[in-house]
Amino acid sequence: MSLLKIDGLDAGYGMSDVLRGVSFNVEHGEIVALLGANGAGKTTTLRALSGLIRTRGRIAFDGVDIAGLAPARRVAMGLAHVPQGRGTFTEFSVEENLTLGAHTVRSRRQIATDLARWYEVFPRLRERRRQSAGTLSGGEQQMLAIARALMSRPRLLMCDEPSLGLAPVITQEMFAIFHRINEEQQTTLLIVEQNADLTLRLAHRAYVMEVGEITVQGTAGELLASPDIQRSYLGA
Repeated sequence: MSLLKIDGLDAGYGMSDVLRGVSFNVEHGEIVALLGANGAGKTTTLRALSGLIRTRGRIAFDGVDIAGLAPARRVAMGLAHVPQGRGTFTEFSVEENLTLGAHTVRSRRQIATDLARWYEVFPRLRERRRQSAGTLSGGEQQMLAIARALMSRPRLLMCDEPSLGLAPVITQEMFAIFHRINEEQQTTLLIVEQNADLTLRLAHRAYVMEVGEITVQGTAGELLASPDIQRSYLGA
């Protein structure tokens, strides 16, 4: 059984649909990339999966249809979303942001254990744990947004354009952390990203969206080797 399975998903804003009949799946322990140009519907897909916009169709999370559930309930089930633009609470400290991310966790001991774990993965956050989030660099804020989402102990972590606005060296570091999280924590990842080359070298499988529909799918290796993908997304 797939961890996430979407069938015939329509979603949009107001009276307009952005997604039309989108279907794809994410298996347990995978890293899946969702690629496409601006306006293709990638961000809308993650918002639909998180319950932030209206949808039609089936969204199954570990076999349970969650299409009618509130966003908070989806988080409690293990679905975490790092939105484009990070969304940190800038007036709160790093540690306060992380603790807020654990709002679904009841055990204080578990929260303390998770803080220690993510401070080890993100040592710069440990160094700045008393600073307000608004004083962090862009890369540090992105790390904080990811660590905060991980504090809910998600089974599926969805990240929307994690490299946006970051220097290449920070982006490389971020993607190395994604690999580590997947390997060490067995966290499944769904990554929306325009840096197709870097993302395909991280992912196991990938889907390409165009104008609200899935148009290409395959293993990451297959897409990297595709002349069409190279021409359209890899600058070849």
